[in-house]
Amino acid sequence: MAVEILFETHSISEDNERGVATGWLPGRLSERGRSLARELGARRRDDGLVAVFTSDLARAVETAVIAFDGSGLPIRADPRLRECDYGDLNGAPVETLAPRSRFIATPFPAGESYRQVVERVRGFLGDLVPFDGRRIVVIGHSATRWALDHLLAGRTLEELVDAPFDWQPGWLYRTAATSP
Repeated sequence: MAVEILFETHSISEDNERGVATGWLPGRLSERGRSLARELGARRRDDGLVAVFTSDLARAVETAVIAFDGSGLPIRADPRLRECDYGDLNGAPVETLAPRSRFIATPFPAGESYRQVVERVRGFLGDLVPFDGRRIVVIGHSATRWALDHLLAGRTLEELVDAPFDWQPGWLYRTAATSP
């Protein structure tokens, strides 16, 4: 068996619309983002989910609450699903992060590296054993998705972090089978 993970990015934030790299700052959804969160809920409510896991950053929690409020699904905020900590660059213009590949192994000034994000997400995945054979949704950030792509799809961080972001209505991952 394995855990099936439907990954969704948090909805569009005010910072996204302004070209700001929010990082570990809370952020707030824009009006368009709140509408997209409602669409996420409509799209995923009948997908056989047993739980919703979300980054504990406000924009991700807001996405989860709008999407799944009233669904009966437990919503669990987990700091291991956070965006990369850009440190001194939290809240800076997005273009100041480029190229992101320079922060794969070296942390952002006063922040963390993308390899550290991978280790956080690895810890989260290790705690999913109780969900073996079930389907969950994870709401996170671009760095969360890159970590999942790296850990569960075998992609390298070098090919992920500077690639254009192509949004889609969710990504499907499966954890490795667990032993009975």
